[in-house]
Order: sequence, then C-alpha cells, then structure tokens
Amino acid sequence: MKRVAVYCGSATPADPVYIEAARHVGRTLAERGIGIVYGGGRLGLMGAVADSALEAGGEVIGVIPELLVNAEVAHRGCTELHVVGTMHERKARFTDIADGFINLPGGTGTMDELWEALSWAQLGYHTDPVGLLNIAGYYDKLVDFWEHMGKVGFVRPQHQNMLIVDNSLEGLLDKMNAAKPIETIVQMKRGDL
Repeated sequence: MKRVAVYCGSATPADPVYIEAARHVGRTLAERGIGIVYGGGRLGLMGAVADSALEAGGEVIGVIPELLVNAEVAHRGCTELHVVGTMHERKARFTDIADGFINLPGGTGTMDELWEALSWAQLGYHTDPVGLLNIAGYYDKLVDFWEHMGKVGFVRPQHQNMLIVDNSLEGLLDKMNAAKPIETIVQMKRGDL
C-alpha cells in the first residue's frame, strides 16, 4: 500500500487513548512511507493523524467538501487539499487515490465511510483492503455485529474476511498487506448469490 484512506472522527473524546492512537497512526504511516488520504479536517482525531504524519515528514492529502471548508475546519497545512462539492464526491476521491482503508474510532460519518468501503469492495468497485483499528475495544460490538450478519446470512461466507480487524496498527497493516482480493458479487455465479 502506497496510500491509505484513514477514516476517523473530527471529535476529541475525553479519554486520551483515542487521540494518542491517532497520533501513532499518523506518525507510523509516515515513517513507513505510506501516504495518508483523509477528510481534510484540522480537528479531533483527523487533525491528530494529519499533524503527526506531517511532523514525521509524511504525505497527507485532505479531501474536504466545500461546506466544511467554509466552516473553517479545513487543515491548510496538508501536502494537498482537495475541495469537492459533496460527501459522495469525497468518498469517491478516497477510493480513487488510496490503496486501502483504515478506520479509527469515530461517529456517524466514520461509520458511513466504513460501510461504503465494505459495500464497494463487496460489489467490486475496488479491491483494496478495509481495516478496522479497534482502539481500546471501541469496535468490539461492531465486530460482533459483523459476525452476526454473517451467521444470519446477510454477509456471504466469501466476504466474511473482508473486514480486517486488529487492536494494533502494526498487526492491522500486516494483515492488510497479506489480504487477498475477495470474490466480488459481480464475479459470482447466480447460484452463489
């Protein structure tokens, strides 16, 4: 992976474990020569990822909708800052310029980005690995729900391993680098659907 899209919250939770993990992600990706594509914000976990990567000499590409630029939350220190019209354009741009997706903790926007990355992979719009960094057990219940969707039959067996989960960034990156492309829905035979 040369560039990863990092999805995370623009909030700063009271527990410092989240902001410290975000800083670790930015710094580590930069040190490994992996560029970051992210939401272009200067606040919360987003800002911590970007600032840490920039301080470590990394590439940071922000993609932000015009509405948020005008709200003065854009990070003007990015290597590149792409201003787009809508959230949909933002997510499409992430997919165009990233080789993988890493989700840190966040709220509804982060969840939207995670589910879209998974959905697009399942359909075959991209073949990039989708990782979930489970900081301090934040995603435990979501991982349980993912497994439940598979047990019930809403996530096909061929797609169960599509969501790559680890509690450490180093472990997650290793798993993502080793991931094999899944058999997408458009590649499946009618009887497999």
